[in-house]
Amino acid sequence: MSEQKRRPEDGQREFADAAWSAPSYLLSGMAIWGGLGWLLSKWTGLIWFFPIGLIIGVVLAIYLIYVKYGRHPL
Repeated sequence: MSEQKRRPEDGQREFADAAWSAPSYLLSGMAIWGGLGWLLSKWTGLIWFFPIGLIIGVVLAIYLIYVKYGRHPL
């Protein structure tokens, strides 16, 4: 039927979306998993849950960024 033509602005919009969502993934991963680690640290008294939660959050966020933006379509 009718094909949509790509405008030059579409590429800039996709880049801007990626530029904002990558730091958002990182911050939310650190906030959620770091928050869970902090809660576990307060609950159990073991302080090492908080840094482990932060590390897990960053690693998972980087993985999500790679899955969403890092791979090229086949």
